[in-house]
Amino acid sequence: MTDARYTPLRSRHEALGASFTDFGGWQMPVRYTSDLAEHHAVRQAAGVFDISHMAEFTIVGAQAGEYLDYVLAGRLSALAIGKAKYSLLLAEDGGIIDDVIVYRLKDDEYLIISNAGNREFVAEALSARVDRFLSERSETKGEVAVTDVSDDYALIAVQGPQAEAIVSAIAGLDDVSVAWEEQKYYAWASATFAGKPVLVARTGYTGEDGFELMVAAADAESLWDAVLAAGEPLGLVPAGLAARDTLRLEAGMPLYGHELNRQTKPAQAGLGRVVVTAKERFVGKDAVEPAADAPVLIGLAAEGRRAGRAGYAIVLEDGTAVGEITSGALSPTLGHPIAMAFVAPSYAAGETPLFLDVRGTKIPATVTALPFYRRTK
Repeated sequence: MTDARYTPLRSRHEALGASFTDFGGWQMPVRYTSDLAEHHAVRQAAGVFDISHMAEFTIVGAQAGEYLDYVLAGRLSALAIGKAKYSLLLAEDGGIIDDVIVYRLKDDEYLIISNAGNREFVAEALSARVDRFLSERSETKGEVAVTDVSDDYALIAVQGPQAEAIVSAIAGLDDVSVAWEEQKYYAWASATFAGKPVLVARTGYTGEDGFELMVAAADAESLWDAVLAAGEPLGLVPAGLAARDTLRLEAGMPLYGHELNRQTKPAQAGLGRVVVTAKERFVGKDAVEPAADAPVLIGLAAEGRRAGRAGYAIVLEDGTAVGEITSGALSPTLGHPIAMAFVAPSYAAGETPLFLDVRGTKIPATVTALPFYRRTK
């Protein structure tokens, strides 16, 4: 049995009274006070999350961009320095190994952030594909180098309407390469914290404005303390995985292991736009299109207070199962049940009445465009 892993911020979470849960082999804070309070804080002010369990890989070399075009579903060679892009790592059969965010750090250097639970699979795929990529070019392995740097760094996310005001007020966060008001979504800036390098990315997983701060693991506790101090006057609270899950569900953001997995192809999950089929080649290209009858992801909204959960069936009025919920909750922001589910394509348009099977009770549900919640900019 593998020992549970903790992030460099374990002592801070324990001091704040966090409850922990297993997530991808890591013991992570699930909540500090209450799920609802933390969720509402992020929507109304801000929350700070420890996401140091995420995996990081650097891709370095003169052909790094071409290599990523081959390895991932998107066209990463076209990504500008200072920008980030969401992409997919596919298997040969077109299934999703992981969804990732890619940052271009330099002409010949990229950073990939992947899900914690998939670190081993991503590392294996990235390394194996270097040899395949270069062998087709009869060039040396030194042209592209993949390094797993996950254990070297911590990640702290500040999310919410007050995120920019809070991050810009962090004592000791200096030398920011791009003025705060000029930083764009899915872009990054360099900075220092107490003289040490920090990557400041305007990205997140809550549907709100926010920043993700990547810092050396040894400096994580000091930065966490500084974030809390800067945010306290503006309503910032520490938030756990429970709030993170309801926030991302409201924002219609997929979670690996729920909406995404090795059996799911991008178009089924509404991610067909991520795949650049015009590329001459990439792993999975020949099998990326799903079968015509493959289940597709939809959003569902219901009335009342009884929510469907992952694994619950989607049924017709006569009780016939036509799909399954992948994520569901009583939306704290909207006040009614919401869910994402895979259903047979013929039921995705919403022309046929659908029901959530909540422990034997059929709850009427309406097919709803994703996301369920969209912030006011």
